[in-house]
Amino acid sequence: MVVIPSEARNLLLSWLWGKQIPRRSVAVTAPDLLGMTRLDLCAICASVASLERKMSALSAVFYREGKIRATNLAFIFWDVFYPLGYLLVFGVGMNAAMGSPFPEGQYDYNEFFLASVLGMASFGIAANTSWSFFLDRDNGIFYEMLTYPMSRAEYLFGKVLFNLFIALLQAAITVALAAAVLGVRVRWDLSPVLLAGVVIGMMGWFYFYAIFALRIRRNDIFNTVTSIFYFAFLFASSMFYPLEPLPAWFRWAALVNPITWQVDVLRYGSIGIGDPFMIVWESLAFLVFTVASFWFAVRALQHQE
Repeated sequence: MVVIPSEARNLLLSWLWGKQIPRRSVAVTAPDLLGMTRLDLCAICASVASLERKMSALSAVFYREGKIRATNLAFIFWDVFYPLGYLLVFGVGMNAAMGSPFPEGQYDYNEFFLASVLGMASFGIAANTSWSFFLDRDNGIFYEMLTYPMSRAEYLFGKVLFNLFIALLQAAITVALAAAVLGVRVRWDLSPVLLAGVVIGMMGWFYFYAIFALRIRRNDIFNTVTSIFYFAFLFASSMFYPLEPLPAWFRWAALVNPITWQVDVLRYGSIGIGDPFMIVWESLAFLVFTVASFWFAVRALQHQE
């Protein structure tokens, strides 16, 4: 029997949070079971080593995404400042020309358009992140990373992790400036809803775009596909205008559009507009969209040579 101090034992066990270690080898209550067999200690050490390898692989993917952004300022401009420019130019112009998009006039266009800018940012960041597959494939880094000790799902998670930070940074800057400069009445009590909409929205759109980035070999074809998606998803949605005054066929097209689901959730989380019952259903629909996109993205990645 190998006996180790309880403090060291608990430190080792903290590394194994969520790991499938048998309960009978991890008894922690009775004082007479503080000892561990050599087999238990070997299992823990092996699990810790495996976890360290996976964390090292994930950090490599995270670092790669950071290098792509740091060495290309156009990405930073597109991801962070371009959507903000939409709010400050297009939003202010539309607000001056049209005023409130609602008959009651309780919200002006800047307040209505804030959620649209956040949804647009998620859409754009996801497209740029997916484009990095082509960059990595051309220089061979993509195939090298596929040999790292991590699953295909973990590789996709590593790519999206850094860009979640970018999305949250962009959302924080946009919401703060909208409140301070444009006088948008942000519902801070609904911030958890807004945060969930930004995070899950970014992940859902990245996994969706990754399907096409992994299956399409030519960069120009992928750019064409993303341009079509940009036009169809953004304009056939509730991003630029309320759906109620529009023709029935347009409303139905917008209601099955995933970006409508995300923007409606963001609009509810930012200024409180929307039917809570409808918001719940749209949230569930977007979760299904995210899970399905993730599954198809993993399948596409598994077929890479």
